[in-house]
Amino acid sequence: MKRRLAAATALTLTAALLGGCAAIPEAASSSDRIQVVTTTGILADLVRNVAGDQADVVQLVPDGADPHSYEPTLRDVRDVVYSDLAFTNYLMLEEQRVISTIDANLPEHAVQVSLAEEAVKYAAEVIPLVEDVSLDSIWLGFRASGGEFVDGIDRSSKVELSTTGARGPGALHAYLTGSFGDVERYFDSSDGADPYTDRVTLPADAHTHLSWTFTAPGYYELDLKGELRKAPTDDQPEPVATGTLVFAVGVDPYSAPNRPGATVLDAGHADIDVSLENRELRLLVDRETNRDYYGIEDVVIAVPNSTLVPIPADPGYRFLGHAGSEVFQLPQAVLGKHVHGEIDPHLWHDVSNVIAYVQIIRDKLIEIDPANASAYARNAAAYIKELEALDDEMRSSIEQIPESRRTLITTHDSFAYLAKAYELRVAGYVTPNPATEPSLIERRRLGETIENLHVPAVFLEPNLAQRSSTLNEIAKEKGVRVCPILGDSFIPEANTYIKLMRFNAHSLVDCLGE
Repeated sequence: MKRRLAAATALTLTAALLGGCAAIPEAASSSDRIQVVTTTGILADLVRNVAGDQADVVQLVPDGADPHSYEPTLRDVRDVVYSDLAFTNYLMLEEQRVISTIDANLPEHAVQVSLAEEAVKYAAEVIPLVEDVSLDSIWLGFRASGGEFVDGIDRSSKVELSTTGARGPGALHAYLTGSFGDVERYFDSSDGADPYTDRVTLPADAHTHLSWTFTAPGYYELDLKGELRKAPTDDQPEPVATGTLVFAVGVDPYSAPNRPGATVLDAGHADIDVSLENRELRLLVDRETNRDYYGIEDVVIAVPNSTLVPIPADPGYRFLGHAGSEVFQLPQAVLGKHVHGEIDPHLWHDVSNVIAYVQIIRDKLIEIDPANASAYARNAAAYIKELEALDDEMRSSIEQIPESRRTLITTHDSFAYLAKAYELRVAGYVTPNPATEPSLIERRRLGETIENLHVPAVFLEPNLAQRSSTLNEIAKEKGVRVCPILGDSFIPEANTYIKLMRFNAHSLVDCLGE
């Protein structure tokens, strides 16, 4: 299939819009084969098994990178521009800039598919994403909700939360620590409040984690503004709501000025929610059995003295102050950039869901290239037989583990599908966070979980191995093993989907079996 002139034009335009960047690589030569782009290596492997020799397949997110935070390059833009078919996982797995790159640059004739969202039609099973609400201090994130009630919103739309003013005895910072220790700063009151630089953005109907720090005790007021940008090309965002959030840092939260009778939020999982449906800013609080909403003017966020932590020695945290100095911190609780909605997007850890993915891939390839329909159908049928055998193999392998020992403690909350499909229990996840040292309570809780459940091993994703000293220390203290488990990406010795699943099964049996 010959590449179209329109694609080259779009590529030139994108390069112009990214002025100041390095020159874009020369576009790929014309090809008679279907051109397919995927976001992750896992999806690329599935497509290659179905497409065979009939298509060229590229992935945007390199192996070993985090799809939640990967930033696309000009080479990625080129790959999208020359594609006939694009596969994403989505359900907000991928960083929105990756999704925006595909949406903005895919040619008009091309087809794009969000596999996790389409898979339900092919009998895939989805699991609600349930996060830990049993925290020692409040976990304060940011959420955008109600997008389904607003016309014109799609997956490229953005909700923006910015600061228009900040008052307090010290500096307030809100930031996020990525999987590899990189720091992305959002709010910084030390140099005043600038709504153009002090802001965080989200897709509609998503939420994200944040860390919050305060350099001195006292009461802080943060003026916030929520806005909606329906399309990336919109010059001006649409105002949604404004409000002021109050923090009581190391002082009595019930005596906060201008907040008589306010509800004090001091534990659990809460989000600053920009409600597009109600046109208001509010606090959404998830508790173990219910969900509550509060007006932003009706609450005080308590930041107790127990949240005092030393500033890490990592130079990336110098914006907080000198290493070793103490700040009050509400940690983001989960390491890495995890922007997501209400559904767990990691469907591929259940092989039966991947069979649904393969059926979608087959049907979409046939739709755009009917001349090779028989080849796609034949390849898919053969691969599905391999996957069915893999599903049986996973089940029989894990059945070797005594039922009392099928307990998972991991470094990432992405294994619910693995646990449900193959009768494991997730006792919790412990994420190594370079921005804060775990408290004595957190260390004791992990130690007690290991002891009480007689857990023989904890599981660590290889890309977090260098930042897992606490997990390794506690495992050593308790005499349990630290074993590898693969989540979102391949490693050299497990560079296909089937190898990834077998790697995990082998690790589970080896480390949890008697």
